[in-house]
Amino acid sequence: MSPVLFELLVRSIWETILMTAASGLISLVFGLPLGLALVATDRGGIAENLWVNRALGAVINGFRSVPFIILLVALIPVTRLIVGTSIGTWAAIVPLSIAATPYYARIAEVSLREVDHGLIEAARAMGGNRWTIIREVLVPEALPGIVAGFTVTLVTLIGAGGLGDLAIRYGYQRFETSVMIAVVIVLIILVCGIQWAGDRLVARLDHRA
Repeated sequence: MSPVLFELLVRSIWETILMTAASGLISLVFGLPLGLALVATDRGGIAENLWVNRALGAVINGFRSVPFIILLVALIPVTRLIVGTSIGTWAAIVPLSIAATPYYARIAEVSLREVDHGLIEAARAMGGNRWTIIREVLVPEALPGIVAGFTVTLVTLIGAGGLGDLAIRYGYQRFETSVMIAVVIVLIILVCGIQWAGDRLVARLDHRA
């Protein structure tokens, strides 16, 4: 691999890490509350409101059903409004975050629904309000699943842009086999590293282990 290609590889690694971290953080900040809202407003939830639940679910499903490439193009005006440009690393973070947020919201919802309903009823019986139940019961009990789901979300974000773009433009289109091999190796290392860290954290948080 030439020095120029090596420099491009290093820059692409940094771009991939930046995009994955930023998009993952945004998906966590917005996706977890969405997951909580879906569970809370569902039938029998602590803030039951089926109209809100169905409307929120429809919006989330709508965004999840749109292919990323279409979402990327459709969000160009929004991306320009937020970051001032529609190309580059920061521009890619906007559609990545919007695509990852509903995905993570559904993953968080599944984990939150697995919380023992008896614990919620016990908290209610002791006079706990909605926020107390969310803070003291729902989130702590579902935390291992929430972290595991966030790990999966991060892994799905890794191939977008950065290294993925380098592999297509140089490894595939220009037949630079060394670039393709290097990108694959780095991606495997990143995925394994994130999954390992996530699994270790889940093991620490899981009080059933």
